[in-house]
Amino acid sequence: MTAPDLGLLRDRIDAVDRQIIALIADRLRIVEDVAAAKLDAASPFRDREREERLLVRLRGHATAAGLDPHQIERLYRVVMELSVAHQEATVRNRADAPLRITYQGVEGSYSHLAAQRRYSGRTGGALLTGCDSFRAAAAAVVTGAADLALLPIENTTAGSINETYDVLADSRLNITGEVVSAIEHCLLALPGVGLDELRVVMSHPQALAQCQGFFAAHPQLAARDELDTAGAARRVAADGLRTQAAIASAAAATTYGLAIVARGIQTAAGNATRFVEIALRPAPIADGVAAKTSLLVALADRPGALGEVLMRFAAHGL
Repeated sequence: MTAPDLGLLRDRIDAVDRQIIALIADRLRIVEDVAAAKLDAASPFRDREREERLLVRLRGHATAAGLDPHQIERLYRVVMELSVAHQEATVRNRADAPLRITYQGVEGSYSHLAAQRRYSGRTGGALLTGCDSFRAAAAAVVTGAADLALLPIENTTAGSINETYDVLADSRLNITGEVVSAIEHCLLALPGVGLDELRVVMSHPQALAQCQGFFAAHPQLAARDELDTAGAARRVAADGLRTQAAIASAAAATTYGLAIVARGIQTAAGNATRFVEIALRPAPIADGVAAKTSLLVALADRPGALGEVLMRFAAHGL
């Protein structure tokens, strides 16, 4: 039997490698179109959930092909990082640079939905990035990693959102705009789960507070705080427990593959949240144009101090 020609085998490997490089180049060209679509729709730039679902599918493909699924996962994690870096480079090199906006939460959260509605279709696009906390979203603006942050500041049912007030008090950021968003809370659970099976409901403390009437009507449900509404939905999907549910948006149900057990469970009709847009510099206002202004006032620690300030406002017709 004739021994294989090593040189010919290496030539075949080189040919396959050239095909692989060409396919990666094709993938990156598609990634450029994905980046443009995300900017136009004001969608989050990176979708960790989708990446994990993709890796699950790729491990299945690898197993079917007789390959080591763990090694294929390692390879594709590198490919995905390359794709993200290419998207970022594509955005940086655009003549009409997109607006960079941070918000607290993950895809499907009320903050994400408010940001998407506000900035979708903007000329130049909008690059949305979710953060773990209000402070992290604001810090990105302070450091220059983002141009704006969109943070909730008050709700018609639960009142002031003190963490946003603290962020504004502790930083040199300015309010440059606002948006009021209607909030419809939904009870989300695994598909096929009924209300009678549920025992624990997770969500952001503000969302839980806005649904006190629902909890009073269903005393078997225990509320549990989470950092974010959509994050709670993501946890319900990941845990896979039929006794767990989340309070979040209908969009979060779609994003994380959950079923809507009940809609509109907020206590008050017309429930709405006011979000403020914050930036390093105040928005320029032309002379003579009426503008809504927010003031941070430090009061002396004595009786009547607040009353004196309010009387000054009243004297000027404010």
